[in-house]
Amino acid sequence: MTAYAAFRFGLRVAIFERSEPFPCQDITPLTFVGDWKDTELLKKFASAADIITLENEFVDASVLSYLESLGKPVFPTPNTIASVQDKLIQKRVLSGNNLPVPQFEAIESVEEARSFGNRFGYPFLLKCRRNGYDGYGNRTVSEPNDIERALAELGFPERKIMGEAFIDFEMELATMVVRSAKSEIKVYPIVETIQEDHICKIVKAPASIDEHTMIAASDLACAAIETIDGIGIFGVEMFLASNGSVLINELAPRPHNSGHYTIEACVTSQFENHIRAIFGWRLGNTEMITPAAVMVNLLGKRNGPVSLEKLDYSLSDEHVKLHIYGKAETRIGRKMGHVTVLNTSVDKCLSTALSIERTFEL
Repeated sequence: MTAYAAFRFGLRVAIFERSEPFPCQDITPLTFVGDWKDTELLKKFASAADIITLENEFVDASVLSYLESLGKPVFPTPNTIASVQDKLIQKRVLSGNNLPVPQFEAIESVEEARSFGNRFGYPFLLKCRRNGYDGYGNRTVSEPNDIERALAELGFPERKIMGEAFIDFEMELATMVVRSAKSEIKVYPIVETIQEDHICKIVKAPASIDEHTMIAASDLACAAIETIDGIGIFGVEMFLASNGSVLINELAPRPHNSGHYTIEACVTSQFENHIRAIFGWRLGNTEMITPAAVMVNLLGKRNGPVSLEKLDYSLSDEHVKLHIYGKAETRIGRKMGHVTVLNTSVDKCLSTALSIERTFEL
């Protein structure tokens, strides 16, 4: 989706992936496949690019620094990525700048996990410090007997783990913040997100919160991105605690699932503004152009080849905007696409979106 936004500006796009197949390999002849640490391949990739950006935070910051050493601007910068791709470091950076986050600690043994639970209470979360996404990398610990199993499932001790206190929240919030290479910054509407098994399932735009909370969340999100000197588009996940305070959950240095609704619901999508930001161009308007929007992820419900049966049903409603990602294989719980519904109220949008989600068996 970022590539399509780039094409709209007449830009050519080169893509570096670790393995085939990948959905966007057919949209550009400039594709590079191999190990992200292969310096010879990195040189070839860099020679095809004027500016380098990324779709996820799994590329090690040292690889980005190497690309930068070849004379290529990289956004977000290697320093920014280094400050967020390890979730423990991310939390330390945020809390060190007096931005509110849940209680957290490094966990290096079963005993330390038990101590964390004793001090901060159950339930609490165990998280992989790196490379966790869509629920892969998080476990909820409800009681002491859960600790050893949760650590084993997360790959401990080979993978580094952190503990995070559970927040008694009223609602999970999110927004997209875009900051340009010229330090212009804009924030998108605050949305409500609903998670299932640690995967973002539903996004409601705008969130049903009062103006004071809306402003507090927007200000907090902008402060977080300025703290890490972010350039590009960033997802900011937050908690609205039961006491009315807003805390940062996690930062994502890339286009984010909670911002997919912006493609149709906002003047400028998160993807277009990301391109504008990394080129230092004037940022686009982030306001919504519809009273309400709901995005629902279309997750795989089986394992096997993709089927587009019942697609026509989804296209019969003018309020519905359907996106199928072009992945060859479906797996249970895998993100295969999303549907966004625009209408006059969030409730109307949600009803339609969930009806479509139930129909699909991608």
